[in-house]
Amino acid sequence: MSKKHKKRLLIGIPLLAALVFIGVFYYLFYDTQRIKGQEETSQLSSPAGTYTATAYRNNGGATTSFSVLVTVTANETGRDKNIYWNYKCEEAQMYWEDEETLNVNGLSLDVTHDVYDFRKE
Repeated sequence: MSKKHKKRLLIGIPLLAALVFIGVFYYLFYDTQRIKGQEETSQLSSPAGTYTATAYRNNGGATTSFSVLVTVTANETGRDKNIYWNYKCEEAQMYWEDEETLNVNGLSLDVTHDVYDFRKE
């Protein structure tokens, strides 16, 4: 093995290991798509019926406050996505501003790409 190949391995292997570690860490601790709703509190269809928003109240136990999770389901495909996750919150006041914009507790979210996560503030 040449010096060039050894140098690439000495740089590449630790770099790959770091990238894998970062990916796993993000998935386990920051990915909102892993969160599941507990108690459904409300459900609201978009004006044309393309999407359905569902709000859940989650209880983390005696030592934590309630949190709210809102998921949006694309009715045509049945695929759902978590778009809103807030801590120290018990209810989600929701209304559709238009077919793709959901207002949750005063925050406008484009359901095609926006995600609100209180931990990122």
